[in-house]
Amino acid sequence: MNKSRGYRAGTRRLLKKRPRERGKIRLSKLLYQYQPGNRVVIKIDSSVHKGMLHKRYHGKVGTVIDKRGRSYLVSVTQGDAVKEIIVKPEHLEPYKSD
Repeated sequence: MNKSRGYRAGTRRLLKKRPRERGKIRLSKLLYQYQPGNRVVIKIDSSVHKGMLHKRYHGKVGTVIDKRGRSYLVSVTQGDAVKEIIVKPEHLEPYKSD
């Protein structure tokens, strides 16, 4: 039998949470307002299935372009291509530059 190649294949270690990260999502994470031009880290929250994006974008740094409803349009580079993806705020974190 062939190996499954579903949308979340190979994410057991990638999307695993540590014990103190489990439970309900922080309210401050949902209420944080990103402005166009802000840089964000895409960190997929495995406990929120709605608006979850593909695993290839996990850990990438992108730029917020626009807000669409509750979600954000984020520009991310993938190799030479520039992709625009729609991400819910549960899967975003502000980018802290050094």
